[in-house]
Order: sequence, then structure tokens, then C-alpha cells
Amino acid sequence: MSIADNLLRIRERIAEAELRAGRSAGSVRLMAVSKFHPAESVREALDAGQTLFGENRVQEAVEKFDPIMRDRPDTVLHLIGTLQRNKVAKIIPFASCVQSIDRLDLLVEIERQAALRARVIDVLFEYHTGEASKSGYADCDNLFRSIDLLSGMSHVRCSGLMTMAPFTDDRAAIRESFRALAALQRECVARYPTLDFSMLSMGMSHDFEIAIEEGSTLVRVGTAIFGERA
Repeated sequence: MSIADNLLRIRERIAEAELRAGRSAGSVRLMAVSKFHPAESVREALDAGQTLFGENRVQEAVEKFDPIMRDRPDTVLHLIGTLQRNKVAKIIPFASCVQSIDRLDLLVEIERQAALRARVIDVLFEYHTGEASKSGYADCDNLFRSIDLLSGMSHVRCSGLMTMAPFTDDRAAIRESFRALAALQRECVARYPTLDFSMLSMGMSHDFEIAIEEGSTLVRVGTAIFGERA
């Protein structure tokens, strides 16, 4: 099947999951994760109406999306992988959102680099809910210390939370992971009423329907759209 066909099927499955969960149509956004896939595949997805993309690695993202975004200014790119401080300057001109904030010093560097370019960058705070090896905040105390810093930043804007469920066939474990992030979202909304925590980025090719049932507002789908990694 073509990328356009795959996108159509994924959108249908998202709509079906929204309906099952009693959610309004269009409440969940689809991100096409294009890591390890060529620019030609991204362009094919764009031609099929997909404009939001996610990349894990800064160098690959810049090399791939620099020419694409010159041709297609409607393209939106999020950085979803672990970000090193020394690569923040490279990704800031291209990514509108960094979904993988996992430490305080990274937040400070994004603010500094965004200010130099007069940009405002959306951020999601990544939180451990599954495998211990995954990146993200492991406890709420460190997470809240980072969020507290936002009051002194004018070029970083809070947009919500992100997590990765354990890669397992145990649907109960996956669901519990997503429920943990939804519970944290409710706590953050109560604790920080002036900040925006509306985005819950959770769910990938193998579990996005469960994520939608548990409140996800953005699913990150790669393999089911582009096929196996090149």
C-alpha cells in the first residue's frame, strides 16, 4: 500500500477510536514519524495532506527538512527524540516544538537559543511511565522544578506532556502507562492554572488506539505510515 493509503487507514482508525471513547471527531492529531525515512517519503505524505512530522535525531531532521520546508512552508516539525544541549541551536530554526524535555538545563538552553532567534518554542515535558530505560523525568519533584522555571521564560511555551508506554503485548501495562500520564496532566493543570497542559502526546503505531481511549491528543505514528525503517 502507498503512504497515502496508509495515512487514510490510520486516520480512519483514529476516528473509530475517538468514537469508541466518546470523544469528539478531530480531537486527536496525527504526527507522522519520519525518522530513518527519506525526504521523498515525507513529500509523498505532504501530498496526501499530512503536514505534522516528528524526527528523533537533530542532524537527520535538519538535512531532511531544510529543503522540504523551503518548498512547503506548511510543514510542521517536532523534535521527539532525546536532545543534547549542544544541538539545540541547530534544531531551533526548524522545530516548532520539542516534545522531549527531560531536564532543567535543556529547558534553559532552549530559552537562550530561541531568544537569539526571536522565536517561541513549544515544549512538552517527557515523563517516565513505562520502561526504566526510557528518557524523561523519573519523578514529579524534578519535573515540577523545571516547570517552575517557565515563569521566567518568554521564548519557551508549555504545551503539555509526553510519554512512551512499554513496548509489550500486555495491553493492561500499556493502558496503565497512559493513565499515569493522564493523571499527571490533571495534577499539572491544578498546580499550574496559568500554563497550557492540553497536549498529551502518547501512542505509537502499536498502541495509539489505547492511547486515544486514555486521553491522548496527539499520536506519533511511523511504521504504520512509512513501513519498516529504511
